[in-house]
Amino acid sequence: MHTHSAPACRSRWACNASAWLVLVGLLLGVVYSASAQKPVHRKAKTRKSVTTKQGICGTVTEKRGNHMPSPDDPRPAGDGQPVVREVLIFPLLNASQVDMGENGFINSVRTAKPVKTVKSDSAGKFCVSLPAGRYTVVVREPKGLYANLSDTQNNIFPVTVKAGQNAPVSVIISHSAVF
Repeated sequence: MHTHSAPACRSRWACNASAWLVLVGLLLGVVYSASAQKPVHRKAKTRKSVTTKQGICGTVTEKRGNHMPSPDDPRPAGDGQPVVREVLIFPLLNASQVDMGENGFINSVRTAKPVKTVKSDSAGKFCVSLPAGRYTVVVREPKGLYANLSDTQNNIFPVTVKAGQNAPVSVIISHSAVF
């Protein structure tokens, strides 16, 4: 007695296509599960490498427009918007060592060279590691270098870095604002 069973696949292409689909599905499953199981130590390691143990960390924000107080508009003027800017760190600069321009701009730093340059991120944040010491912080604007703070000795945007500490700074770009 001869039994005749129906073929599992009606054509050779259908059998091969089914096998390929199963194989692709398995591969995608393996790739997905491998990417979902990132080791915990990687995140901790990345976070540590970004953290600065000693230096200057801060934010760069820009204020534009009218910030004058007004009885007609009781809303606060705001703290400005975070911006991406190149932040240059110089050894402490005095106004007598540079050629000052108008509105906080520096026309020339003469022979001074920055010790570090970093870019703030989209949230305006930056952090740079530095040895203990005194520094000047400026930002690069389209019109040139900008710093709108000085101390009583005419040191330009002075920041002191102490051993084992980060000096927090808030760089506010306000040359396009009215106060």
